[in-house]
Amino acid sequence: MITTGGDKMDIDLTKLNSCLVDQIDIDEVYSFSKEELKKTDLISLDNVSINGYITKDSTDDYQLFLSVKGVMILPCALTLKPVEYPFNIEINGYLNEILKEIDKNVKKDKNTIDILPIIWENILLELPMKVVSENLDGLKLEGDGWKLITDREN
Repeated sequence: MITTGGDKMDIDLTKLNSCLVDQIDIDEVYSFSKEELKKTDLISLDNVSINGYITKDSTDDYQLFLSVKGVMILPCALTLKPVEYPFNIEINGYLNEILKEIDKNVKKDKNTIDILPIIWENILLELPMKVVSENLDGLKLEGDGWKLITDREN
């Protein structure tokens, strides 16, 4: 069972720990709040699709397999108008290793784990340095004594 809300995505591991199931399936859609986006360049991040599963191996290590897809809305580097930036992330590995990589104190006890910080950190790694809108009609790119220099001209 997965509980979402309040900036959390808790997975109940009870059935997995009791060997009642071999895996817990994850199939969620999550929209990040303005509060969560505050310290990023993201304008919005809604309807992120999170699919996958978590298993437990013979050494009692949890393995997480996730596919995270969505569309980030970022400001154009030239006009500051919103630009859609699609992303598709695969998160696969042992839970303890993933938690060390993101260096986060994720709420984890014997029966639940909050996977939202893992998802969030991986999304942040996908943020591009800058995005530029494809529609720049009417944008002045040079004037009296100045000219916009793009990466392609360097």
